[in-house]
Amino acid sequence: MVKVILNILWLIFGGLWLAIGYAVAGIVMCVLIITIPFGIAAFRLAFYSLWPFGRTTVPKADAGAGSMIGNVLWFLLAGLWMAIVHIITGLVLCLTIVGIPLAVADFKLAAVAVAPLGKDIVRTDDPRALERV
Repeated sequence: MVKVILNILWLIFGGLWLAIGYAVAGIVMCVLIITIPFGIAAFRLAFYSLWPFGRTTVPKADAGAGSMIGNVLWFLLAGLWMAIVHIITGLVLCLTIVGIPLAVADFKLAAVAVAPLGKDIVRTDDPRALERV
């Protein structure tokens, strides 16, 4: 129940706008054929940023050098800007006591925004989420 309440608060106080930002980045990335994988990653992050509590990211077992190279390109094209937006939003959310858990989620999403390729988004009760520790 706490996760649902946090997700609703998150959606109201920034999650919707962050998801729209990711969706816009995804649309821009899908303009060129070579950047379509980045667009898909942006759309995945848009859905993740809508409802982040109760979900986490785990490394993909089959991620390799391609993901690393893709993350460098992603960082230059969109990752840096999205991470800055997450950090600014997180700092604003830290101004209230109620916003601190939301800010922590924002900072977690900032780390994912820097390098999303080679990661899966899973529920926290998924056995793969335990391997993350």
